[in-house]
Amino acid sequence: MRTYAIQTFGCQMNEHDSERIAGLLEDDGYERASTLEAADVMVLNTCCIRENADNKLYGALGRLKAVKAQRPGALIAVAGCLAQKDREIVRQRAGHVDVVFGTHNVHRAAELIEQARQHGPVVEILNETVRGDVEAFPSALPARREADHSAWVTIQIGCDNSCTFCIVPAVRGPEISRPFGELVAEVRALAAEGISEITLLGQNVNSYGRDLALLRRGSTSGPNPAAGAGENGHRKATGDAIVERSAWTVAGAVGNARREAADDAWWCGPAWPDDRRARPLFADLLRAVGEIDGIRRVRFTSPHPKDLRPETIAAMAEAPAVCEHLHLPLQSGSDAVLRAMRRGYTAQRYLERLRAARAEVDDLAVSTDIIVGFPGETERDFEQTLEVAAEARYDSAFTFIFSPRPGTAAADMEARFVPHDVSVNRYERLRRVIERSSRLANEARIGRIEEVVVEGPSKKDPAAATGRTRRNTLVHFPSPNGECPAPGTYAQVEITESAANFLQGQLIAVEQPAAEHSAGRRRIPVAAAAG
Repeated sequence: MRTYAIQTFGCQMNEHDSERIAGLLEDDGYERASTLEAADVMVLNTCCIRENADNKLYGALGRLKAVKAQRPGALIAVAGCLAQKDREIVRQRAGHVDVVFGTHNVHRAAELIEQARQHGPVVEILNETVRGDVEAFPSALPARREADHSAWVTIQIGCDNSCTFCIVPAVRGPEISRPFGELVAEVRALAAEGISEITLLGQNVNSYGRDLALLRRGSTSGPNPAAGAGENGHRKATGDAIVERSAWTVAGAVGNARREAADDAWWCGPAWPDDRRARPLFADLLRAVGEIDGIRRVRFTSPHPKDLRPETIAAMAEAPAVCEHLHLPLQSGSDAVLRAMRRGYTAQRYLERLRAARAEVDDLAVSTDIIVGFPGETERDFEQTLEVAAEARYDSAFTFIFSPRPGTAAADMEARFVPHDVSVNRYERLRRVIERSSRLANEARIGRIEEVVVEGPSKKDPAAATGRTRRNTLVHFPSPNGECPAPGTYAQVEITESAANFLQGQLIAVEQPAAEHSAGRRRIPVAAAAG
């Protein structure tokens, strides 16, 4: 039996891609190896967004060169954003790599690996994803999920923004949204499998569906999934759209007008035919997936502040399954820097939208991304970032020192680069502001009883369990009888202590499903469970 292992670099999008690569390989007969070095196929799924991405990849490839020398029959594959960007350079720098594929052909992972086994090294990079190519979306592929209770659902790929520091549009392409009906059907299927928590993924989830609405408005028939059905279940549409119509059909007897409305609902959701504006559909999607039986938690990442609309905030407030957590990347608190970044909002507009979200969504936790040392950032610019961060009172933040990405506009601003020692100093000053607000936010949870979904034993203490609240805060608590509740168990935990990055508490009760894959649950007090 051949084995595989995957090392994933970077973001949740990459982690989701890795799940799909694993699913494809297991469908092809592979088993998961215990370590990367022990596998017959070693996959490095790369990211070029984070700092030192190149060094991390080529450092890992250097270590695997010795493995390859000892086991010449083993294969090394490099996938993801850095592969998309570097293309043939990967094999020029590391000739022992067998397969290189990018972000637009994840679905061909198993085929390319077998091709390399039979015929030698292969590099296959596609320049873009064709709209309607079902397999281009990771969620359309088989998966080997790391958790049985939670799942990612890709709602769009690519990005239409032009942030000067970001490589994503170059390696992921323009925004393409999946049909509304297809997403709802997928989440229903996940719920039927016992999944209770989903995270909707996209580079800019708030703009989800705008492209679909434009397509439907752009012609009398729009992209018509009912046209050109084939035996394989795919339906060719006018233009370049192809979509698989699983679990949804248009009744043949209805008239043209009714058929058109039904197609509108498939592509853009049941509310859109009554409001045919070229608008984002994300708020409608939140409500729809939040109403599916068995789904208890809905998360999403990442939104763009310029596209955070009142209807999305209202959906967060009114759909019970949508979690009280908003990741809203600030990037900078200086209007001058935001203009240089091409972010499309001012610091004041950002804070207004943040205030609107907190006013509508009860008990909302907010996290963010901030870059320090962006080219041209002055001390006054940075002080404005500190002021906005203090006013925003973030629960947590991902903070980065600017690192130029080849192929981005910011990488060409070399004459305005901020000295590294200045950036490090600013980074530490920002970290202290963020840590202060995080500590205060977590201290305010002491004494509360939080719903926590168990993720597994604590890495530092196997006798303790770790889980997350609806607000996405990590919680550690002693396991009953020293045995960690199964991952996916919902528990009531009283918070007793706090730190900047986590909470600690005591288990009050656990919930167990009334029946397998049932949304009905019953609460078991800890004393009863222990007895």
